[in-house]
Amino acid sequence: MNITETYLQKSTEIIETVKAQQTQIRQAAQMFAKTILAGRMVHIFGSGHSRILVEEMWPRYGSFPGFNPIVELSLTFHNLVVGANGQRQAMFLENVSGLAARIVRNFDLKEIDTAIIISSSGCNVVPIEMAEQFQQRNIKVVSIISVKHSAESTSKRSDEKKLGDFSDLILDTGAPLGDAMVYVPGLDTPVAPGSTVGGVLLINCIKAELAALLTAAGQPPKVLSSAAVVGEERAVTLFESAYDEHAHRLAKLFEHVGNSPVK
Repeated sequence: MNITETYLQKSTEIIETVKAQQTQIRQAAQMFAKTILAGRMVHIFGSGHSRILVEEMWPRYGSFPGFNPIVELSLTFHNLVVGANGQRQAMFLENVSGLAARIVRNFDLKEIDTAIIISSSGCNVVPIEMAEQFQQRNIKVVSIISVKHSAESTSKRSDEKKLGDFSDLILDTGAPLGDAMVYVPGLDTPVAPGSTVGGVLLINCIKAELAALLTAAGQPPKVLSSAAVVGEERAVTLFESAYDEHAHRLAKLFEHVGNSPVK
């Protein structure tokens, strides 16, 4: 196989890994449906490049409200690379204990809420503590990790616990140890990661299953749709109503902030 064929073959294997998790995907969708049907939100968090999957879930075309994307710029703002707001700082901060608690402190959380935490290794401190914070509040957590990479990596936490230890359901991206999937002749380090491939498949499978559940329950989602598909007028109506719904759901997350003891 040539190099491109190698990457595509590895990606095909990832598709098979995701395909084998259809039961778990439906379980995640069922958990999230209960949250959204109750008027609440599914909290979704990822540090580093896991932010990609947060934005894949919402907001974008083919997506709908019901998700609270928690994106901390200090952990995900990669384009400057070096200097102020550089990658070194971001990688340092995602292993600072206590930061997750300060993030969660901003929201009025309820037990009916659910959460998705994304971390390819499942070993960095902030994603692990985010899951721990949610579970301490009896909020169910779905994690998206590379099972192989996580199993063969060392946690940055002093107690060596990983994201999987604070998850009610684990979904596997199918990415290999180290994430990169292609070895190039003459180069001793592999290139071309695969976790995003598997992660995006998982996110969109959940999204589709969830849309079916919400529709069957009589609350069809307001899907952000292209004018090329639904017409200009319908696209604008969906756009405005979806973002209004997001605002109304989000308002509930701030309604009683500070009224109960801070944990």
